[in-house]
Amino acid sequence: MKSAGFIGTGKMGGALASTVIKNLGGENVLLADNFIEKAKEVAGESGAECTDAATLCQNCKFIFIGVKPQVIGETFEQIKSTLLSREDRFIIVSMAAGVTTERISAMLRKDVPVIRIMPNTSVSVGAGMTLYCPNTLVTDEEVAEFTSMLSLSGELERIDEGLIDAGMAVSGCGPAFIYLIMQALADGGEKLGLEVDTALKLARQTVLGAASLAIESGILPEQLKKDVCSPGGATIEGIYVLEDAGVPNAFIDAVKAAYDKAKKL
Repeated sequence: MKSAGFIGTGKMGGALASTVIKNLGGENVLLADNFIEKAKEVAGESGAECTDAATLCQNCKFIFIGVKPQVIGETFEQIKSTLLSREDRFIIVSMAAGVTTERISAMLRKDVPVIRIMPNTSVSVGAGMTLYCPNTLVTDEEVAEFTSMLSLSGELERIDEGLIDAGMAVSGCGPAFIYLIMQALADGGEKLGLEVDTALKLARQTVLGAASLAIESGILPEQLKKDVCSPGGATIEGIYVLEDAGVPNAFIDAVKAAYDKAKKL
């Protein structure tokens, strides 16, 4: 019996699978994808075996479903008979946005242990933020095993399922919003005469440093912003422009739009 299997090894599923392989060793992980080359790329030289979804579902304790919400029903139709034929215990781990634990049990027509998760792409460098919520059939011991399995992926936060879509709109979609800021900072520097590579380096390190300071200090972002702004200085002039342009409210609206979309999936 393998510890974990991943059905769907695209950007998100593949990133999470890679961290689990680093933690458990490839010999304890199975990978399946309709495009077998994707699975082979994730497996690399780790020893993780690439197989079909049915074989994976027969032989893994934690079964990670890394397919898009639009095709998750089709995926469960393909693996349902295999899962229901098992007499031993297994746990479904779904990362499909908007798909509840209750819906997953409904697709199998049987109540099964399910952990719903929402990671972000930063898990690929061990700096991710993964939200998770187990249903009532998952034991405390299994939750502990699951969190240990993902310990190299970054931070994990247990959250009520009713709030996971809200959390996803912040941490799941947030990296794309931050990359927009990062690119805009670099574009501004380039416009003022900086070389492209230099502007990007400054923007990347600035975002990293700002996040690191916020995490390590525990100081609220509003106060950290004030700490950078000297009265009558250059930074406050830039802040005035951003506030006049409605940037803070635009980001709030973006989070809400992402949340609304997740509810429709």
